[in-house]
Amino acid sequence: MSEQKKELLTTSRKALTINLEEARYGTFAEIGAGQEVARHFFQAGGASGTIAKTISAYDMAFSDAIYGKAPRYVSRERLATMLNHEYSLLEERLAETRGGRTSFFVFADTVATRSFKGDNEAHGWMGIRFQIHSQEPPNDIILHLRMWDKEAVLQQEALGIFGVNFIYGAFFYRTSPERFIRSLVDNLSTDRIEVDMLRFSGPAFAQVDNRLLSLLLVQTGLTNAVMFGPDGEVLQPSEVLRKKAILVERGSFRPVTLLNLDMLDCATAHFLQEPAVKGKPIMVLLEITMNNLLAAGRLDAADFLARVDLLGAIGYTVLISNYSEFFRLTSYFRRYTKEMIGVALGINNLVEIFNEKYYDNLDGGILESFGRLFRHAVKLLVYPMREAAFARYVAGSEAAGPALSDRPDSALEASPLRTADNLQVQPHLRNLYAHLLGNHYIEGLTGFNPATLHIISRDVLAKIQTNDPSWEKMVPTVVAGKIKELGLFDYRPSAPARPAANA
Repeated sequence: MSEQKKELLTTSRKALTINLEEARYGTFAEIGAGQEVARHFFQAGGASGTIAKTISAYDMAFSDAIYGKAPRYVSRERLATMLNHEYSLLEERLAETRGGRTSFFVFADTVATRSFKGDNEAHGWMGIRFQIHSQEPPNDIILHLRMWDKEAVLQQEALGIFGVNFIYGAFFYRTSPERFIRSLVDNLSTDRIEVDMLRFSGPAFAQVDNRLLSLLLVQTGLTNAVMFGPDGEVLQPSEVLRKKAILVERGSFRPVTLLNLDMLDCATAHFLQEPAVKGKPIMVLLEITMNNLLAAGRLDAADFLARVDLLGAIGYTVLISNYSEFFRLTSYFRRYTKEMIGVALGINNLVEIFNEKYYDNLDGGILESFGRLFRHAVKLLVYPMREAAFARYVAGSEAAGPALSDRPDSALEASPLRTADNLQVQPHLRNLYAHLLGNHYIEGLTGFNPATLHIISRDVLAKIQTNDPSWEKMVPTVVAGKIKELGLFDYRPSAPARPAANA
């Protein structure tokens, strides 16, 4: 039995299983990397029972004649055009003769593998439109993938295997999203293929939340970051970040507070004054790390969606990443842009950056991490913290102690605020810190609202959960309304006071 299960997971067995299903019939349309997926179905045998047509329009003139002109041939728009065109042809030509007994499908991809020069982005869009039962409305699954093999022939091989996994998963694992996602790299590995965007749509997937699917991509290692727009729509990172200056603020946002927004407002005003940013398109992101989402030891889907929904309600794009270290986050952004990157953060996060224990896995330790972080127009924009709040943070943080000096400058201790200018790191790191501060790799933010400095997300959360109404003044009005309306973060309205009994 175990051998049979193992055989069913091979690429050829998956293709043959689909070929032997008489009810499925459709088209394969592949542009840019050969007919790598269709080839597996032909080689498996029985393809005549599954494949109505294969097409591979390489020449732009032929492609444009079939699908219309496109500003970018490897794009979501091109994939949608391919699916629309080919599915319409299936219905037009075959609905009358076999529509009553056939579940139609169209598989399509548009891909750019590694060029001869090797200087292009190896990526593509892949999708399937399919009926679950004959004469039903179709459903779509689309995704964006990246190929990491160094040679085009290996990328083509990986694409063929991945495409078979994708089609098989759509047909057999569609009701189990986690199994579908994990099966995408059967007979492959995440070192070869990355999936950074996945979207299910159609009547069969009415109850599917694509944000949770995206989170599964990060959890299963198929990608390290996913993005959501203010409307909750899953975004493809290169479409959003390409050639833009990027400002990002990391936080727990549980919930998002007035301090979080004041930090971002101050950082945005500061960032816009940078000579390298003036006149450039800018993308502002709020980022949550997987470590933060898993802080309680498990992923709470409702808690995750609450955070994303609240950030979307006030108009922000959200990034969920698996990059604990900031230098990995900025390296990720460098895939898409050469423009300046600004990182808005509080003093507490700056302290964490100077904790050397996080860089034990790097040969060059903390120096290597800063070399990676600041090598391409990156700047840390640091929001201050009230001294009392900073003392509370230090007392409750295992990470803060090793990063801070145990002999702070007494002249600076009189300041009511802890800022980038008076932070005291360990003595052997002070020259490094002074270098970064003096050369404006680290800059303190000004123009902040002193009235928000006392706000700490965990305190707000505690007040919500204990029915202390003062939390409502610590978050944006829209956020307070949503929390109360939807009962987010365990909010429970206080019972109304009972009228006094008549004497």
